[in-house]
Amino acid sequence: MGARQQGGSAIQATSTGGHPSLHTVKPLGRTLFNRVFATIYALSILALLFYHAKTLFYSTTLVSFSVTLALLISDLVLAFFWVSTQTFRMFPVYRKQFPENLKKIMERSDFPALDVFICTADPYKEPPISVVNTALSVMAYDYPTEKISVYVSDDGGSALTLFAFMEASKFATHWLPFCKKNNILERSPEAYFELNHTCTSEAVNIKIIYESMKVKVERVLERGKVEDENITSGQEREAFNKWADSFTRQDHPAVIQVLLDASKDKDIAGYSMPNLIYVSREKNKASPHHFKAGALNALLRVSGCMTNAPIILTLDCDSCSNDPETPLRAMCYLSDPETRPQLAYVQFPQIFRGINKSDIYNAEFKRLYQINVMGFDGLSGPNYLGTGCFFQRRAFYGSPSSLASPEIPELAPDYIVDKPIQSQSVLAKAHQVATCNYESRSNWGSKIGFRYGSLSEDYHTGFRMQCEGWKSIFCDPDRPAFLGDVPITLNDALNQQKRWSIGLLEVGFSKYSPATFGVKAIGLLMGLAYAQSAFWAIWSIPITTYAFLPQLALLNKVYIFPKVSEPWFFLYAFLFLGAYGQDFLDFILAGGSIQRWWSDQRFWIIRGISSYVFGSVEFFLKFLGISAFGFNVTSKVVDHEQSKRYGQGIFEFGVHSPMFVTLTAAAIINLISFSQGLVEVFRGNNLEGLFVQMFISGFAVVNSWPIYEAIAWRKDKGKMPIKTSIIATLLAGTLYTVSCFVFL
Repeated sequence: MGARQQGGSAIQATSTGGHPSLHTVKPLGRTLFNRVFATIYALSILALLFYHAKTLFYSTTLVSFSVTLALLISDLVLAFFWVSTQTFRMFPVYRKQFPENLKKIMERSDFPALDVFICTADPYKEPPISVVNTALSVMAYDYPTEKISVYVSDDGGSALTLFAFMEASKFATHWLPFCKKNNILERSPEAYFELNHTCTSEAVNIKIIYESMKVKVERVLERGKVEDENITSGQEREAFNKWADSFTRQDHPAVIQVLLDASKDKDIAGYSMPNLIYVSREKNKASPHHFKAGALNALLRVSGCMTNAPIILTLDCDSCSNDPETPLRAMCYLSDPETRPQLAYVQFPQIFRGINKSDIYNAEFKRLYQINVMGFDGLSGPNYLGTGCFFQRRAFYGSPSSLASPEIPELAPDYIVDKPIQSQSVLAKAHQVATCNYESRSNWGSKIGFRYGSLSEDYHTGFRMQCEGWKSIFCDPDRPAFLGDVPITLNDALNQQKRWSIGLLEVGFSKYSPATFGVKAIGLLMGLAYAQSAFWAIWSIPITTYAFLPQLALLNKVYIFPKVSEPWFFLYAFLFLGAYGQDFLDFILAGGSIQRWWSDQRFWIIRGISSYVFGSVEFFLKFLGISAFGFNVTSKVVDHEQSKRYGQGIFEFGVHSPMFVTLTAAAIINLISFSQGLVEVFRGNNLEGLFVQMFISGFAVVNSWPIYEAIAWRKDKGKMPIKTSIIATLLAGTLYTVSCFVFL
């Protein structure tokens, strides 16, 4: 059971004793084509590198030598990414689960307990009502309620977030029995009511209760504080009294508040409620807090003292459950005695709601969240994506064969909590492990828990687990397990990408680099697969080179590519069409549309000359000790006008950003270059020598259309700021002037 074959029919994984199958796995049908094409394409890359080397060797001027060297370096980077991408195409597999069979071989009372971690950090960027919907959606899972414990980490230490969850705990007593009685699928109230499921009087009443809660939460958020009129009990007042004048976002004591206790609290139907615990770890300015990884480790310790469930689900604050059977699908693997000993986690794909038809910001990330992880899954398993992931708690404590013991027995993964979660001793221990100095001189963040040293703690943690010998599994059911929100402005999308780029480079240039440490620990294919992500930001080298160098050369009437009549031209044509053709095929076979594929490749270019460039610069400045960077939360607040433009597929340039400057400068230079090429053709010059450079410029012009539109004739608030346009024009002029001197 659990074996993988490289061709043929599905292999069933059957539990011992002849019980029904819990899951199957089969290779994708295009694997053979991928391998044959990879061989042909690899030979073509070698031929291109030979062409560059030959041209470099016979260069007679410094300019021709420099141009050829720049193209050679760019194509070497492209070759690295192509090679690393092939690792995802060698053994892609598809899995299927049978949760209905789980109930045939296990009693519900035997299901393992489940701790859910939800992280939020800023109530003004991550609206509390959105976080509440995420929590309610998992509290209502089709799973033994008394075995579910939801921990909400509020790293902003906001009384507004605590108030929202106090109100949510009251609403949950109505919502959970309503969900189970009516067997609804959308167990996020917001998602359910958006679909207008109010055809019964019961649904109408539930909606009234929900809207009342929502109004209370949003009014408190608008006022910026919890006032006396919002406090309804002495217990609530005692909780909010912790927010004294000295309590600030970056300097405050630990706050742990049990909002629902499964051993005591009942819903309106008389059934047990899940545990719901609010946690805000202690912070002070003198102690490092390690961003999201630090918050997750605090939850790992606090939950260990209070419930210590063997299974942990991590969720982003906006990742609502979309299928109440999701835990059962994960248990098809986590309860399998043959896969469980080495299985660290079961990863579900990140899928998003509210994406516009053409997905202008490539928010779907189909390649990252679906295509590549299927390739990972055929090797040793997918990388951890930061949300929608079911872990074995044991995986956070060393390798499968060697336990990394924590400092106190209460944090051991096999520790049995035998006291109520609200007992004085349990709460005292939970507060102790949530202090900011608890991790001093310990293995937390290095050998235990979520790993430190990168803003991309998800990537780093999953990678290090696999280097220790753990495996993982990708679970992609037909109905999405979770639905998240997407950035609806270009600035938010690019800043998110910049933050990821920095975090990945931190791993790529650390002692745990996938290219060195990874290859030794988990093999060449897995090492290269992880390296493909770690060095994402250096896509900026070839993309920036091809966005500026051929165009500036064309403006100076210098032709740097083979003529159409020369044999080498056909090599360039094959490499371009082959790469784009295979990418298109992967995208379409994964369920994508032509329109979204076009947006995907366009945004890849946009990232390459904006977020990847600035991410690389920020990382190397930090690496050299010149500056430091922080963790900026992606805003999930929805502006009506921005949302309307996003829905119409219109790019949002409404704020000035340095990243817009490089984008606009590239768009200007490509437009002028393409126009210059047309003028040369109309003057009777031979198109043969111009063709490749004109094609690159024209391709960029087509992809830059939203930029020209934002500069020239848009009048809404999302147009390009005048400041950005002026600076970009000056930059483009400077680059052209410099190129004139270089190409003289």
